[in-house]
Amino acid sequence: MPTTTSLRDAPPAAGGLPPYVLVADDDPASRRFLGDGLRALGARVHECADGQLALAQAAVETFDLLLLDCRMPGAGAREVLAALRGDAQARSAEAFAVATSADLSAEDRQQLLGAGFSDVLLKPCELGALRPLLTLARNHGRHLPLLDNEAALVSSGDERTMLALRGLLREELATLLRDLDRLRTERSEFIERLHRLRSACGFCGAPVLATQATGLQRQLEAGASIHGALERFRQALHATLEVLTSETVG
Repeated sequence: MPTTTSLRDAPPAAGGLPPYVLVADDDPASRRFLGDGLRALGARVHECADGQLALAQAAVETFDLLLLDCRMPGAGAREVLAALRGDAQARSAEAFAVATSADLSAEDRQQLLGAGFSDVLLKPCELGALRPLLTLARNHGRHLPLLDNEAALVSSGDERTMLALRGLLREELATLLRDLDRLRTERSEFIERLHRLRSACGFCGAPVLATQATGLQRQLEAGASIHGALERFRQALHATLEVLTSETVG
């Protein structure tokens, strides 16, 4: 059975419910398209038409994905996300967040990534553009196990190989933890290390760390601020290393 230790104490949604998405957009046509499209892909969706309503809803409900329009009455995407990330009591404080906009420059995109958004969606878009967002939301890690033995066994083939690969991963994580402060100023090297780590996490069944590594790598590649992504990655690294060490001792 997979280990079910999580970075958050909240229990997983009962019955394996599909991703829960907040769509906040003041344009009725955009809101209708995004909401209906996400429902067609199997998501549960709550819609609202302004930033203050989005903030209030995300504070009391646990969403897996936030789709926030950049320009809304009350508060835009950046203001909503900043308020959520700064409120430790908000139920969706760590939700996967995507900004949406009908007009976006390269500079705007970089600033949004630097503000903590994991992606930016340009409107209008096709239904296919929503599918990868749901995939990322499913894998964002709020209720994922730190170590998933079933997934690791599928990837590695047998328990002996799995444990050997996890031993190598444990050594890599210990080294990476020591190197983090240096790597934050060596972006090219950091990106390469994260790329290799994501592959190792796949073989070893470490989905939370893989998810945080993906988010951090995106921020690095975009040239955006990595402060928030780096801290989330550091926490996932610590937690995964502790579980791997406990597994070895046990």
